[in-house]
Amino acid sequence: MKVEGKTIGVAMTGSLCTIGRVLPYVEELVQQGAKVIPVFSQTVACTDSKYGTAAALREKVEAITNSKVLTTLVDVEPLGPGRMLDVIVVVPCTGNTMAKIANAITDGPVTMAVKAHLRNCRPVVISVSTNDGLSLNARNLGTLLAARNIYFVPFRQDNPRAKPYSIDAELSLLIPTIESALDGVQIQPLLLGEKV
Repeated sequence: MKVEGKTIGVAMTGSLCTIGRVLPYVEELVQQGAKVIPVFSQTVACTDSKYGTAAALREKVEAITNSKVLTTLVDVEPLGPGRMLDVIVVVPCTGNTMAKIANAITDGPVTMAVKAHLRNCRPVVISVSTNDGLSLNARNLGTLLAARNIYFVPFRQDNPRAKPYSIDAELSLLIPTIESALDGVQIQPLLLGEKV
């Protein structure tokens, strides 16, 4: 199934160093005919960093998607009752957000958007980017891997020697993962070897 004509939630969380690499894929989704509804976590919506200001990022994302960025619980709550999305993608998904989703903690716009969407038994795609995915967060990763309607962008250890617990999704597989999730199938292989 292609993304053309689909409404896709793109929820961004606080792996601020990754967001710049995500934006070209958001643009590609739009170019392929998807309607993209952006959602920012509180961290993304409010944090100025060496990667840029929150305001500049919001402006850029709204220009790419031609949609207002949703940044509050009130903004995202209608997504579920209105059955507004075909799929939601959490990209990048930090370990903190992954832990909250795995443990049904709904305390911000991204986790509320995911919860609102899951109530309709529709697919959630997670594009993980975390330094503790193979340590304390491994149990949350395992919980979500076994959960219904949750799909992962294939991932790898991004620096096995210097950061042995860190995992990062292969963003070039983001759109194929979305397409596969819309068909109810986890794209394979899920675990990728070291990038050379």
